[in-house]
Amino acid sequence: MAVPSVQLATSEDLAVLAARDRLEIIHGSIVERASPSAEHSAGSAKLGGILHPFHRRAGGGQPGGWWLHVEVHCAYGKHETVCHDAAGWRRDRVPTRPTGWPVAIRPDWVCEIVSPRHERRDFVDKLEILRQAEVPHYWLIHPEEQMLLVHRWGKDGYVTVLSAGAGKVVRAEPFDAIEIHVDELFGGDPED
Repeated sequence: MAVPSVQLATSEDLAVLAARDRLEIIHGSIVERASPSAEHSAGSAKLGGILHPFHRRAGGGQPGGWWLHVEVHCAYGKHETVCHDAAGWRRDRVPTRPTGWPVAIRPDWVCEIVSPRHERRDFVDKLEILRQAEVPHYWLIHPEEQMLLVHRWGKDGYVTVLSAGAGKVVRAEPFDAIEIHVDELFGGDPED
């Protein structure tokens, strides 16, 4: 008896679907992204505000030096198209703003805000995809657990270089030029 062959999905398959913005390709399978909770949305908005000083040219006393995008699909090879909550490219490596759908240029930093019942996708599947693509920095923000994890890529894989919870103030690479009140990543204010 012949075993039916499984055809792995590509970004071209995803591009023709009406709901492509709500879908990803993980290990060749089209999967639905998690619907963001209010906590996820608040954290995403705060993250954009916190990192805004980096989203410009470097110099003039400002950190700068990055292209930052939110809700951006990035292609990692033929059978991996991931929609990241946030991703960034160093301007010294990528002098013009990454464009297109999906973006074909590997990011220098990726951040996922973990959604309930999708932990495996962020902690295992995406980590493996990004490791293979040699993405230098991978952040995981977990609103339910009130936790920030910062990973740095190395030839042997990712190493966790920072683990911080609510109430902490940290400098998290690659954006360690500023202090981050970890509570803000969960949608809070430093004064709360």
